[in-house]
Amino acid sequence: MAALLEIDRLTVTFGGASPVLDGVSLGIAEGEVLALVGESGSGKSMTALSIMRLLPEGARMDAAAVRLGETDLVAASEGQMNSVRGGQASMLFQQPKRALDPTATVGSQIGEPLRKHLGMSRSAARRRVVELLHDVGVDEPERRARSYPHQLSGGLAQRVMIAAAMAAQPRLLIADEPTTALDVTVEAQILALIAQKKAELGMSVLFISHDLGVVASIADRIAVMYAGRIVEQGPTAEILDAPSHPYTQALILCSSLRPDESGELYVIPDGAGLERVSSGGCRFQSRCHRAVEAHVEHHCASREPELVAAPGGTSGHDTRCWAASTMRESA
Repeated sequence: MAALLEIDRLTVTFGGASPVLDGVSLGIAEGEVLALVGESGSGKSMTALSIMRLLPEGARMDAAAVRLGETDLVAASEGQMNSVRGGQASMLFQQPKRALDPTATVGSQIGEPLRKHLGMSRSAARRRVVELLHDVGVDEPERRARSYPHQLSGGLAQRVMIAAAMAAQPRLLIADEPTTALDVTVEAQILALIAQKKAELGMSVLFISHDLGVVASIADRIAVMYAGRIVEQGPTAEILDAPSHPYTQALILCSSLRPDESGELYVIPDGAGLERVSSGGCRFQSRCHRAVEAHVEHHCASREPELVAAPGGTSGHDTRCWAASTMRESA
């Protein structure tokens, strides 16, 4: 499949601090769902904001390329980006009620991309808003179109955000933790709704989450991010069934919520705070048990591994781990 989104060596820094994103490369094919997973602070949301060119003040973005179709998002003017946002690419946020404008009705906010990107009249946009709300499962769509965000539940607000994001039929949807703080039943409904709209429109999806269990039902491929780097990527089933990187393995253990013999849930040792400070070695080494087992401590401490084919994996399953590289070379 042809690539819709291409990111090549994306780096984001704030002043003289260590990069929050450090050489990130990703691709999403037409009609594909790529899940970007990792702990809070790993760089997932910053990647999404970089694509949309919505980085916080003071951030500096560098990349060999960030392309959406034929559009160069690095070189694009702000006017061109305003056409991309909501037109070619839309975004769902973690807290939809905070993302919605509290001073504007639901209908006016969903109608904005219809008028801006599709050139609809106000009356035509109002009719289409009701249809979109109905399509995403909102009861009494005519009444809800007149509601304000504070009158919505969290699940209803996320349905409204999906309606607004889908209004101009974008080619790419970025869903940044879209089910955070929702109960399990509503979470399942929102995931099903995103999958349904993806199938109807044939769009690509970048689905951001910290939970590998959540993405199992929706993603075609998974990319695992740690400390501003992609450390493993590949087909969803292969990543979940045969993870190669010790960090991916740890995330899966955390997501399983299975207690050990003492009744304690698994927690990744230490914290994810200083890994971006370059030591010249693997960023995960201070939290990893595998280096000693594989007798590669000297490599882990001295040089950061490259992203290479995972041992025993299929094409497209790559990992950034000295232990895995050693296994691949000896195979």
